[in-house]
Amino acid sequence: MDPIFSARATAEAIPIWFVTGANYTDVQRSIGAEASAFAKAAGFEPKTGRHLLLPGKKGAGAALGGVLFGIDATDDSEDPFVAGRLPQHLPDGVYRFANEPSDARLAALAFALGAYRFTRYRKAEPRSIKLDLPQSLAREELEHVVEGVTLARDLINTPANDMGPAQLEQAARKLAARHAATITAVVGDELLQQNFPLIHAVGRAAAAAPRLIDIAWGDANHPRVTLVGKGVCFDTGGLDIKPEAAMLNMKKDMGGAATALGLAHMIMARGLKLRLRVLIPAVENAIAGSSFRPRDIYTSRKGITVEIGNTDAEGRLILADALALADEDKPALIADFATLTGAARIALGPDMPAFFTDDDRLADELIRAAKAENDPLWRLPLWRPYEAMLESKVADINNVGGSQAGAITAALFMRRFVTAQSWVHFDLFAWTPSAKSGRPEGGECQVARALYALLAARYG
Repeated sequence: MDPIFSARATAEAIPIWFVTGANYTDVQRSIGAEASAFAKAAGFEPKTGRHLLLPGKKGAGAALGGVLFGIDATDDSEDPFVAGRLPQHLPDGVYRFANEPSDARLAALAFALGAYRFTRYRKAEPRSIKLDLPQSLAREELEHVVEGVTLARDLINTPANDMGPAQLEQAARKLAARHAATITAVVGDELLQQNFPLIHAVGRAAAAAPRLIDIAWGDANHPRVTLVGKGVCFDTGGLDIKPEAAMLNMKKDMGGAATALGLAHMIMARGLKLRLRVLIPAVENAIAGSSFRPRDIYTSRKGITVEIGNTDAEGRLILADALALADEDKPALIADFATLTGAARIALGPDMPAFFTDDDRLADELIRAAKAENDPLWRLPLWRPYEAMLESKVADINNVGGSQAGAITAALFMRRFVTAQSWVHFDLFAWTPSAKSGRPEGGECQVARALYALLAARYG
């Protein structure tokens, strides 16, 4: 995706007027009598999402004189990302905000994110839409965020035949090279030799070898922050096979890994003063004679024995070994990202990822950042009494906790592998089922912008 923000201001940029019922009279005076008459004849109303392309003035040499865009909410909710609808309606050109909405930064970000298209497998007419940013906004900072989101979306949207564990490693290596980060990978049976038995068990049945990808960047003397991303490149469910409808979108089951890489790009591009580590257990949960089975028992990296209650609860298994490794460094913060449970989607829907943490200060900062960035999150409890649901009669713990509170028991399972004082787990969907403002249908980078804002505030 080419940069959407214009590198320099241009006098020829086409003005976009954000219109409400309250300011429409002022906007009409600004655009002039001729354009106002055209808008009236066209029946334009300043309701949210309505737009009108204004003709250029005679003799001015421009076919398009401006754009009216309604942002008057029809109910008590205001969408800070409504400007994300604009790129789908505008002809090629360079645009500018003639007046600013309530949050110009979010409007500019939404404009850029709304221009995203995934065109790897389908030819599309090239587009050239750019935005002249208001002088108050930092172009490079916004570009870092847009690039990170675009990276995550591209990875998630790529199907598993072109985004298996090896290709995910290649994408991580490309990102590491861009930022002069170091990267290693533990692959195949080497996982057993280096004590990652759960990652190996989940991924060993696939044609593509399982692996643990490990990226390191930044000054070793700075505070340590470790990101862990679930990289299940396709999930059949294993021997507890998923039904057809549940398997259809399982190319997105590496959405946690994509999110971690997108966030890592934002951090490294900004040059935050932290020591970053990114751990991605990358596997395919396939079915073969070597598949792991229900009632199998494995000793994890941490030494905790795990009974397999269901092979479709594989994400928490690979994360358990990765989290145990992350914890050995005793970082200031561990954050993991995973398309983990249907229970979280049933509770909160596709747009609202759940997060879990015992760190109340971190939770409060996250909630504020999520609101400011229009990157929604919702905290669910690490309810200790539900740990009883994970009990096993033959091992230290079972990997599933029954039919109730599935998102909570999954988080409690992973909590057993972390001792760090500050740990946060994100249970996300990583997908937009139908297009919304600034969020095209398909792969989505959730929670990264909120956590990036928090980290930038702490370590910027």
